[in-house]
Amino acid sequence: MPRDRRYPSDLTDAQWALIEPLLPTPNSGGRPEKHPHRDIVDAILYVVRTGCAWRQLPFDFPPWQTVYWYFVRWEDAKVTEQILAVLRRRVRAQQGREGEPSAGIIDSQSVKGADTVAGDSRGYDANKKINGRKRFIVTDTLGLLLVCVMAASVQDRDGAKTTLLSLYLVTPVRFVYADAGFAGMLVEWAQRVVRTTLHIVRKAPGQIGFAVIARRWVVERSLAWLTAHRRLARDYERHPATAEAMIRWAAISGMARRLTRGHAANRQQKLALNPST
Repeated sequence: MPRDRRYPSDLTDAQWALIEPLLPTPNSGGRPEKHPHRDIVDAILYVVRTGCAWRQLPFDFPPWQTVYWYFVRWEDAKVTEQILAVLRRRVRAQQGREGEPSAGIIDSQSVKGADTVAGDSRGYDANKKINGRKRFIVTDTLGLLLVCVMAASVQDRDGAKTTLLSLYLVTPVRFVYADAGFAGMLVEWAQRVVRTTLHIVRKAPGQIGFAVIARRWVVERSLAWLTAHRRLARDYERHPATAEAMIRWAAISGMARRLTRGHAANRQQKLALNPST
């Protein structure tokens, strides 16, 4: 029996219509699958949004062991990477852009690591005074991203190499904006090894205090969107690959909302969740 949609993190009908065709088809041989894929996805998004432990999923979701099994199985099959690629192209088309981006923006974010983070994948960021992990992300000019997670002690110029290599393999982006933390030998390395132009966007001369910097604000906004998900406000994952998966699910949720913004089904579900609005 389908569960009632009762949490703000649940997918609306319009959002599920986008994601359902991109998931692996249910097993057609042997015993049929007991739990609908929509309930599994809603449970994963609940964990990402609320930050709860797997074992503390509310009772109306499938058993946490089942949800986690699907989470791992889909990551092994690179399902979230495939969903991101499709949704990114659709968001770009909706905005009147070409399907594949030609430019990107790179940045990093250090986050505190919980005691569940393995010691061999964490470090100390002396600049930010944070013991945990450092996330490196590249977004397009709309804020749609590719993610790599590394130890917090890694310097921006070193950690960016893995991110740029991943970018080179999965997208046609060959022009990337970056802040001054990525200047120096990385610029020459990017041009020589991955044929990517790394353009350093610096602060205006004499700038004092906060100011929005052209190009760079897009990736900084994306980092803020990610940390609005409580599971990402701190790093709880034992393995970096799991942390990357959590970030991809957060991005999938954001893109699905973006594609269905203003849809009638969204308004009806929000009204059911909040009758007073």
